[in-house]
Amino acid sequence: MPFGVPETSIVRWAASLVGSLIVLSLTGLQLLAADPPYEIVIKGGQVIDPKNGINQVMDVAIAGGKIVSVASNIPPEQAKKTISAEGLYVVPGLIDLHAHVFFGTDPHAQYAGGLNSVSPDGFTFRAGVTTVVDVGGAGWRNFQTFKEQVIDHSRTRVLAFLNIVGSGMAGNPAEQDLADMNPRLTALKIRQYRDLIVGVKVAHYTGPEWDPIDRLVEAGRLANVPVMVDFGSHIPNLSLKTLLLDKLRSGDIYTHMYGGSEGREAIVDETGKLKPYVLEARNRGVIFDVGHGGGSLFYQFLLPSIQQAFWPDVISTDLHRGSMNAGMKDMLNVMSKFLSLGMSLQDVIRASSWTPAQVIKRTDLGHLDIGSSADVAVLRLHRGNYGFVDSGGVRIPGNQKLEAELTLREGRVVWDLNGLSAAEFEKSGKQSSDSSVPR
Repeated sequence: MPFGVPETSIVRWAASLVGSLIVLSLTGLQLLAADPPYEIVIKGGQVIDPKNGINQVMDVAIAGGKIVSVASNIPPEQAKKTISAEGLYVVPGLIDLHAHVFFGTDPHAQYAGGLNSVSPDGFTFRAGVTTVVDVGGAGWRNFQTFKEQVIDHSRTRVLAFLNIVGSGMAGNPAEQDLADMNPRLTALKIRQYRDLIVGVKVAHYTGPEWDPIDRLVEAGRLANVPVMVDFGSHIPNLSLKTLLLDKLRSGDIYTHMYGGSEGREAIVDETGKLKPYVLEARNRGVIFDVGHGGGSLFYQFLLPSIQQAFWPDVISTDLHRGSMNAGMKDMLNVMSKFLSLGMSLQDVIRASSWTPAQVIKRTDLGHLDIGSSADVAVLRLHRGNYGFVDSGGVRIPGNQKLEAELTLREGRVVWDLNGLSAAEFEKSGKQSSDSSVPR
């Protein structure tokens, strides 16, 4: 016993030391037993994130439905589940800026609840798409029906461009009704659902007036959103030059950019030369969107355009019942078409993710920022002999084709082509399950 120290003090000191050691030991055991910090790590894929200038092999960690880390060599033990993406491309969840998903309330309508539209979840995730924009299916009169019937019940993030026609894309004669094109009521509905409605659309009007375009742009101005124009088939024809240079504003969208049939004026002349005012329109900020569809992309206009380096700003499908069973097929097929024509993979991804996000002013989407929603597509790039068909039934060969191996929406696996995220079957014969895979 130390000189001058009471025995009781020594006993208390020893007891305190032992207690501290026990606490430290228990704390260490608790730390060892704690859950890993990440729910999922997608490991070893080539990450392409155009917004952040990333194009290299990295790991992506997800927790709480958010991206929490994009880094090299995240230790597997830090994740509850590790998914190998070696040899694959890990990209932001794709955004299809032009689709028709107001499905199933009126079989006589063209797209406003009609059967030409498709249910989104059946056609998005399998193509790496996590956000789809319905363009013009609903107007201010029936947007509530669209919201309650489709948007509220879809796992896909569904956004919308309102039709300038109050009853939406209901077919004729409704889409020819100038009296139902109300900029003020359209803008009011957008303000009511600012988180869901991202623009205004006009389509299918065949009259000789500019009124639908003028009212469209006025609605966009009142609500501070971009507008999208499906232009053509006017009797007599209206001038594409006037539309692009005098009517549309910077940030407004000209869709079906490689169309040119059924009364549509093409962006190239009879010799294949790009019309000068088209370049002028791009320089002043007009956005050019593919909008492939069933009748809006023809190689006779596309090929000379890209030979003059006029590539799309945005790649989109114009998904509907007709286009998905024709030359368009799906988002990845359209992306593969441009990839095979010489557009770089990074630019193809940019035109299908970050650029459309910027166009619709949803800069929370289309990237892999830390803290952003964990919308992720894992793609395989196949090389071989493929064919790509345009809206006229004309084929060109290609040697590259994208396929979605895995799609995550807010950190949950919603598409898994080959079971990359699935647990292996136990040889003992016991069935294992994975709650992250949708049922």
